[in-house]
Amino acid sequence: MVQRAHKGGWSLFFLAAIIPGVHLQRNGSSIQPASEPEPPSEAQIYKPVLQPSEAIPPIGTYKLNGLDGKLCIKATMGVEYIVIEKKTWYFNLDPSRVRTSGYCGKKAAVLSLTLPNNAASLQFNFRKEKKLFYVTKLTVHVSPLPVCQGCANKTYFGLLDHEKLFATADGQSFNCKSENLLLTSSQLRIKLVPLQMQAFTLPKGQYGKEVECWADFNKRIIPIIIGAVVVTLVLIIGLTCLFIRDRSRQGYDRL
Repeated sequence: MVQRAHKGGWSLFFLAAIIPGVHLQRNGSSIQPASEPEPPSEAQIYKPVLQPSEAIPPIGTYKLNGLDGKLCIKATMGVEYIVIEKKTWYFNLDPSRVRTSGYCGKKAAVLSLTLPNNAASLQFNFRKEKKLFYVTKLTVHVSPLPVCQGCANKTYFGLLDHEKLFATADGQSFNCKSENLLLTSSQLRIKLVPLQMQAFTLPKGQYGKEVECWADFNKRIIPIIIGAVVVTLVLIIGLTCLFIRDRSRQGYDRL
């Protein structure tokens, strides 16, 4: 009996040595594979963390193909969530974590950007009308970690509906380097900077002719106007001084 027990023990050690993942456990004479803990999935652990100060959001390019396999929506932008909770908090969308989804139709299209565990989302509803396309609806939410110890978990929602945002001619792209600040609710705002987008018609999958937003136009044209006004004023003042000096040299004519 003792000899058999020794042989059985040597067999167990032999199996443990040659089979990876098999460990001996003192539970009678049985061999049980060691259970390896499964790493937590990103969806189980991911939660946006609000920051007390702003930072430049990373820029991502998001694409969506239609059923025909052709690109129907393309958007390049940095996205910042601004949460009002006693004070102002900030969260930047990380393009590497974003899942892109939606659909494309002839007159309507949707681009949805979602973070793991549905921790945050941003959805654009596009509409095509005659020779224009625009965003008619924008839906957003974020479920961050509480901003303080003991604070309850909270989800912030925002909505803009029946709008004509970023209206552009079909086949062209809306382009804006200036900030686009969207007030979606009393506690949630969205900042898009910079922003370039195009929907429905993208020849060869590339952006069409860029249409400048009003903010960029004003930034570009106002300094030119101010410069022209300043030059004009300088010329007027200079000519006036020359005229007065010339008159003073002539003196008065005798009667």
